[in-house]
Amino acid sequence: MALLDIQNLRITYDTPEGVVEAVKDVSLTVDKGETLAIVGESGSGKSQTAFATMGLLPHNAKVSGSIKYQGQEVIGLSQNEMNKLRSNEIAMIFQDPMTSLNPYLRISDQMAETLIYNAPDGKRMKKKDAIAECVRMLESVKIPDAKDRIHLYPHEFSGGMRQRVMIAMSLLCRPKLLIADEPTTALDVTVQARIMDLLVELQEEFHMAIVLITHNLGIVAGSCERTMVMYQGEVMEQGLTTDIFGSPTHPYTKGLLSAVPRLDQDEERLMTLDRSFEAQMAEEQL
Repeated sequence: MALLDIQNLRITYDTPEGVVEAVKDVSLTVDKGETLAIVGESGSGKSQTAFATMGLLPHNAKVSGSIKYQGQEVIGLSQNEMNKLRSNEIAMIFQDPMTSLNPYLRISDQMAETLIYNAPDGKRMKKKDAIAECVRMLESVKIPDAKDRIHLYPHEFSGGMRQRVMIAMSLLCRPKLLIADEPTTALDVTVQARIMDLLVELQEEFHMAIVLITHNLGIVAGSCERTMVMYQGEVMEQGLTTDIFGSPTHPYTKGLLSAVPRLDQDEERLMTLDRSFEAQMAEEQL
């Protein structure tokens, strides 16, 4: 049985201009300990799929299909049931840590709250014990002087360090599935590589599965076993990352790969995504 099994997921919104389909008939599976990359340009439905899994869609969203976590249907769960699932089983890292962290609270208060109310063993921790555990987790994500820095405010950390704090917070309850939504978007290339290496290390340490949502194909090749390509809410193709990168079958995937700058090419001109595949897709649907 797959850890996460999504079948025929459809997400729509009623707007003044009519019904908008954000996700159209998406199906995917994630096994225990596996890493799946969901790639595509902005607006392709990657984050909407993740938010549906976490039960974080706005109230005006209409969801159909099936999302099962360890065999349990997620769609239709009550708020209390979703809170338990999010706190103990599934965690998510969002794009911008500065907007995810409360700027008015110290890191110690924000992290400790998770363990005080949602400790992995189901019991509430005393704040002193919770902070000690938070320090250990900050050390595991390689934040230096964690014992002192845990009492700082978010603005006193660099962008890369704030992202490490968010990763540490997401792992406090030892989730079995981690959804990372563009975790390196706001970071420079060097820090991006460090964050991805860190996620791989933590995955092995905590034996968790990861769903990596990104438009950056460069960070997918070395860290994800399988890749799913999305465009305008639909799945274009999915399979082993080596197959997707080595011999893509869909014109959109070929276009994405051709738009990635390469160091082994002499041409200085940056390729753009050729939209001719849209005509091919329209012909196939006729």
